[in-house]
Amino acid sequence: MKLQRTTLILILLALGLGGFVYFHEIKSEPEPKEVKQQQKIFSFKEDDVQSLTVKTQNQTLNLERTDKSEEPKWMMKSPEVAPASNAIVGYLMNLLVEGKSDRIVSISPNQLAEFGLDQPQTTIDVKLKNQKTHQLILGKPDFNRRFLYAQTDPQNKPGSNTDVLLVSTDFENAVNRELSEWKQPIDDGKKPTPNNDKPIDDGKKPTPNNDKPIDNGKKPTPNTDKPIDNGKKPTPNTDKPTPANSK
Repeated sequence: MKLQRTTLILILLALGLGGFVYFHEIKSEPEPKEVKQQQKIFSFKEDDVQSLTVKTQNQTLNLERTDKSEEPKWMMKSPEVAPASNAIVGYLMNLLVEGKSDRIVSISPNQLAEFGLDQPQTTIDVKLKNQKTHQLILGKPDFNRRFLYAQTDPQNKPGSNTDVLLVSTDFENAVNRELSEWKQPIDDGKKPTPNNDKPIDDGKKPTPNNDKPIDNGKKPTPNTDKPIDNGKKPTPNTDKPTPANSK
């Protein structure tokens, strides 16, 4: 009886210890709090941006805006110095200016790895003309790949939660490009040279075959081997003998 009582006490102690560990080690971990609302990612305008730095796992691009003409141009400063593609940079700029977050998740700083934000796939640094800066960090896609987890202007303070945004996967398409795609295509304004194997059509009719007679509207010259009929009777033959005088 004494043995059973001791066993029961040990079981109760084990259950109590397990409950303590569960509530203080597991339940104490704050769960992500989701706030379902849409809001713009940034509040600046496209004309406010002076430069962009796009850092992916493969390369780092420095892009600078130059307003030397009516249409703003972009220049690539590194890893090469070359005119940047206005279409490609403009696509990314539109996402930064007009993009919205589908919803916001509040997490603790030690949960960043779960969302791929401790080692992000892309970091975009934006410098404005007024010298202010903004940053967008892109992490993993969500479970059904509809959105990307992202952070804007992160300030991860110990003991305080941080906001994680769910943004469009178009950002992934906008930044994961080869270096050649970021460059402005070279257009020398020349038309392609025609294929010399094909005859050039200058609008003229082909020269007639010289082997065929040329029809100039005139009748052919009559054959001179045939006598010409001029309507006159033929001259009598003078070679016939003159008849003898009967006298």
